[in-house]
Amino acid sequence: MVKTPPLPFSLATENKDPSCKSLVWGIFCQFNQRPIQLTHDIVLHRLTTGAFPQDLTDLDGWGWFHFDITESSFRKQISTLLPFPEGVRQELTNFEHNICLENEGRTIFGTFPSLNKTTPDSEQNVNLWNFALEPDLLLTTCSNTVATLDTTYHEVLRGSVPRSPATLVDKTLLEFASILRKDSAYLDEQLDHIEDMLLTPDQRKDLGQVNGLLGIVRRRSTELRRILAPVNRIFNDEEFDLPDWAKDDLRDHSQRQVYAAMDDLLALQDRARSLQDELTSIQTEETNQRLYLVSIGTTLMLPATFVTGFFGMNTSGMFLTEGPWGTIEAGGVCFLFMIGTWLILKFTKLL
Repeated sequence: MVKTPPLPFSLATENKDPSCKSLVWGIFCQFNQRPIQLTHDIVLHRLTTGAFPQDLTDLDGWGWFHFDITESSFRKQISTLLPFPEGVRQELTNFEHNICLENEGRTIFGTFPSLNKTTPDSEQNVNLWNFALEPDLLLTTCSNTVATLDTTYHEVLRGSVPRSPATLVDKTLLEFASILRKDSAYLDEQLDHIEDMLLTPDQRKDLGQVNGLLGIVRRRSTELRRILAPVNRIFNDEEFDLPDWAKDDLRDHSQRQVYAAMDDLLALQDRARSLQDELTSIQTEETNQRLYLVSIGTTLMLPATFVTGFFGMNTSGMFLTEGPWGTIEAGGVCFLFMIGTWLILKFTKLL
């Protein structure tokens, strides 16, 4: 009943049972060995009876079944096939979830996020994957492609099989946190570039562009933190107690990586806020400098405005109206008043 080689496959073409139409892969894993591809009969046996056939049980391994839950027939059939509590079945077949981690009896179940688009210049596409975990089985479901699950699956196919299914969930979370840290590192490099532009006067050509770049970094860091915060909250929940068989595996390496990713994001946001304050200070300084020059120009022109206003009065007996040099003499008066105003500002240290 056991087949090799362990290659990716879909049982949709060979299964007539509607409960297995959406099975993407079904493998049996042993520590540090290439997994065994399972037939649909073995998958159905485990789903209906809650145990693997005896020949697989003797191998001291565990199974991983992954389902695509987009088909309504699967969602109807899986609720009767799985020997899980009602809450677990609902979590596995529901499209809309909150990120969570719970346990009921010996079964651990929940929903975790995954980032499918990791290119720095693209929007993050967040997908959720559901799972139910028992000592000898990991059952995962999703409605879209989940990058972290696919990465972990292909590592398992190459023989990098962890000791338990709980360790595999931990490994998948570790991959998710690693992607977040890579994105945080990229955003931090962007902040380095922005900081160089702010600290080097020659590069302050367009502060509006700097403000736009800084806004992108702040928005992206907020998105990443919104994704990571529920996972971080799960690990910080002191009231949640895992079963003994999964306590040391499910929170092994991923917990430290999640904490590190959250620290990176918090530091990134603090730095972005500091650079935003620096940018605001520079913009305020430049605005004040422009207003200062305008104020100086306006002050220097006050005497000239007074002189021209005085000589512009249509009154009789106005001096300098006689003679060919009246305009030049009036201009000289304006200039003398401007020089006098400039000297007063200089000596009073207002200029």
